[in-house]
Amino acid sequence: MSLEMLSVHCCFGGTQGYYRHQSNETGTSMRFAVFTPPQAAAGNCPALYFLAGLTCTEENFAVKAGAQRRASELGLVLVMPDTSPRGTELPGEHDSYDFGSGAGFYVDATEAPWSVNYRMYSYVSRELPALVAEEFPVDEERVGIFGHSMGGHGALVVALRNPGRYRSVSAFAPIAAPMHCPWGEKAFSGYLGGDRTSWRRWDSCALIEDGQRLPALLVDQGMEDNFLQDQLKLERLETACVAAGIPLTLRRHAGYDHSYFFIASYVADHLDWHAARL
Repeated sequence: MSLEMLSVHCCFGGTQGYYRHQSNETGTSMRFAVFTPPQAAAGNCPALYFLAGLTCTEENFAVKAGAQRRASELGLVLVMPDTSPRGTELPGEHDSYDFGSGAGFYVDATEAPWSVNYRMYSYVSRELPALVAEEFPVDEERVGIFGHSMGGHGALVVALRNPGRYRSVSAFAPIAAPMHCPWGEKAFSGYLGGDRTSWRRWDSCALIEDGQRLPALLVDQGMEDNFLQDQLKLERLETACVAAGIPLTLRRHAGYDHSYFFIASYVADHLDWHAARL
């Protein structure tokens, strides 16, 4: 795979880079960001993938979360993909913030016209890791994944559908049961069609109910999050994990909302969580 470096910046003894390549899965040019810690000069390091939420790009977490300082101390490579294909100009692609551009929902679409390009699940779970392993100093045996909101949903689904691949999983305010919330119902209807039984493969709670398992899971949630009740449905995730015997650490934080200020407040805890398992 041909990789183009767009820019690279010294950061806490390592580098923060932005890259572009032509994706076979999406049929488009895709951008992603990678933080490489100073320890990589001596050998391969654990890799931690962050999946961002609605409207985000590969830049949001890299610029706003403040994760590089702790990742540098822990020797973690951070990989941050974009949230959807870009440049397809499909009808209606840019009409709303919660479907189409910036809202790939980390599924492989089956409905026209989305099915040709909107293959973000296969992109983040297969194509991008293969490219990262080829081009960056990462240890493929020590990989974790986490995300925020739509990306929290994506991290859970990717980990559940690939048992044993990810040693560590966590999420900030994930869309825990997209089959049962307006964001998920809109996205799944458009990308996957009207057969709700097919949606279960893309819903973390349904996957757990259907027998898929995770290692220990950390979830942080702000209690002033405007989306908590209608969109996130964390009570369903809590119930599913208890029934399945999945160790869940669900931390509720008074006063915090859905923003990157919340993520920045607890990102060091998540990096420590992953480092302990990687």
